[in-house]
Amino acid sequence: MLRYLTAGESHGPLLTAVLDGVPAGLSLAAAYIDEQLARRQGGYGRGGRMKIEKDRVQITSGVRGGVTTGSPVTLLLENKDWVNWHRIMDPGPEADMVSRAVTRPRPGHADLAGAIKYGHRDLRNVLERSSARETAARVAAGAVARRLLEELDITVVGSVVRIGGVAAAEPRLSAAELAEAVRRSPVYCADAAAAERMVEEIDRARAAGDTLGGVFEIKVFGLPPGLGSYAQRDRTLDGRLAGALMSIQAVKGVEVGAGFAMAAARGSEVHDEIFYAPGRGFYRRTNNAGGIEGGMSNGEVVVLRAAMKPIPTLYQPLRSVDMVTKQPLEAAVERSDTTAVPAASVVGEAVAAWELAAAVLEKFGGDTMREIKERVARYRAYVKGI
Repeated sequence: MLRYLTAGESHGPLLTAVLDGVPAGLSLAAAYIDEQLARRQGGYGRGGRMKIEKDRVQITSGVRGGVTTGSPVTLLLENKDWVNWHRIMDPGPEADMVSRAVTRPRPGHADLAGAIKYGHRDLRNVLERSSARETAARVAAGAVARRLLEELDITVVGSVVRIGGVAAAEPRLSAAELAEAVRRSPVYCADAAAAERMVEEIDRARAAGDTLGGVFEIKVFGLPPGLGSYAQRDRTLDGRLAGALMSIQAVKGVEVGAGFAMAAARGSEVHDEIFYAPGRGFYRRTNNAGGIEGGMSNGEVVVLRAAMKPIPTLYQPLRSVDMVTKQPLEAAVERSDTTAVPAASVVGEAVAAWELAAAVLEKFGGDTMREIKERVARYRAYVKGI
């Protein structure tokens, strides 16, 4: 069973991820994880925090000589900003609980609901953990899952397909071509013309003290059919992937394949007809299902999209009510981004990779990468020969 937990606050000393169930024999270097962390920190529209934090992972258990041992893997990420916040966030009784207290909840944030749930008057106790800074730990964990999938010739690529009112054209690219186009783009969008308009849209929102949401897309290439299950609802692959994407801060909607557009079409227009060729096996000429049918991968490219709302911290704040005085005031302002959709696409890759790696291990089992690779290879041959 593959699982992980993260811990840590936005301005605390560090973020931690503990990964359990990672098989032995997986080549894993800190530099590989750092590449994914750097991608999460990039993207046009990010704020001042990214000029402070330069995430570098410390692997403190579960890896020896650059190879996983089968023991739990622990990943640590230092918060460089801790030096400026240690008096405020000190876990001891000497912590300064007054000078940076937050009592004005931000509309659209976890502030008010979290304060009600946990009985806090100082919203900092909510916003420190609910902050998207936590996703750095998830990207680190997801990088380990990505390495596992790479060993099995499964590739996960995220891209931005909308920021604000600017939408990109549908890219029809291979995995390598898509990844390269995204790498070259300041907003991680494969459509270069749309990317230019997205940058302009971001500049206009920043000048107005406003924020922008958007949509990112995750494509998974090389996934064998039969991952997930129809037998129980909590084992469906699309359900697990959708839940993982919805867990990302500010994501408010997820679709698989043609998704919501199917609701306006007839069945004859959307269902992917089935074909067969010797040596190739069963295949489709369309992919409206997004590579998943009946809760299972069907052998086509998996296509997922997630809609991200605008970031709720505005430099032209909305109306709110003070938690203590109950007086109407403007919402609190914390350091923020104009948009984080490009970064969210990297987080989306990470959480999707984790769920896919878990599904792979559930189907094929094995305590070592050698076992897993042999079993996946046999299964791929079986599928082609049906």
